Amino acid sequence: MDLLRPDGSPLRVLVVDDEVNIAELIAMALRYEGWEVQQAHTGSKAVAAAKDFQPDAVVLDVMLPDFDGLEVLRRIHRTDPTVPVLFLTARDSVEDRVAGLTAGGDDYVIKPFSLEEVVARLRGLMRRAGARSAAEQNVLTVGDLVLDEDSHEVSRAGADISLTATEFELLRYLMRNPRRVLSKAQILDRVWNYDFGGQANVVELYISYLRKKIDVGREPMIHTMRGAGYVLKPAPVDG
Repeated sequence: MDLLRPDGSPLRVLVVDDEVNIAELIAMALRYEGWEVQQAHTGSKAVAAAKDFQPDAVVLDVMLPDFDGLEVLRRIHRTDPTVPVLFLTARDSVEDRVAGLTAGGDDYVIKPFSLEEVVARLRGLMRRAGARSAAEQNVLTVGDLVLDEDSHEVSRAGADISLTATEFELLRYLMRNPRRVLSKAQILDRVWNYDFGGQANVVELYISYLRKKIDVGREPMIHTMRGAGYVLKPAPVDG
């Protein structure tokens, strides 16, 4: 089940490992979960990225080229003392585990590890830290657009919008993935379950329906990314 930030946006994870191929593998697995991911390959870049990215969790290698993961953790916790940290370590020694947990790390994965284990551990950490499942997000809000999953009421800037059942499901999927580009294939799979034989034009048709109801006369929120798909973003606020 999808986990989300309290505001309904995707979770953010910072992956820190000096082995670029390992960091990339982990990042790919986490993006597949629908999470936003940034990578850093040194301790100094990890500390800087944590300040800018404000992650919901950090995957942190103990051994880094400039300073070690324990020092990274201490510096990150100065600005965000509650962010959960999952250590990656090739050392399976009691001393390292104790040192990491004493420094504030929340869990360990020993190299070599499975990507499924990393994802499962992160899910547990972020759920305990306050991430909520998509099923618990009864009201989705993106900018001034609000969708109530229980009553099926939709409004923008306080004005009610009437949607058909299919339009509602499409908008719900877009709003559960704000700022994330969704391909026509992804939308077909989630909204129609390929009942239309994989015909991408049905997605274009329903996106146009939604635009007429959501965007006409207002700053647009639904954007076409040519060759990639569609993305829903909050409209810029004047002033």
